[in-house]
Amino acid sequence: MANLNLELANQLKALRQERNISLEDLSLKVRIGVAKLEAYERGAEKPSVQTLLKLSNALEVPASNLLDGLPTA
Repeated sequence: MANLNLELANQLKALRQERNISLEDLSLKVRIGVAKLEAYERGAEKPSVQTLLKLSNALEVPASNLLDGLPTA
């Protein structure tokens, strides 16, 4: 499971950087603190499905691109 968290973390960071969106700008778009977003990008924390949907909207990617990396409960 740690590998999936890391895969998701790397994907989030890569998508954000590709779009030249700062952590601060993304934080404002999704109303999540910068520290929490950093934890997601490091793989230290796993975002909820609702948060992933917000992130996918802000990053303009299909939610499935992010959700595919999560194990089903």
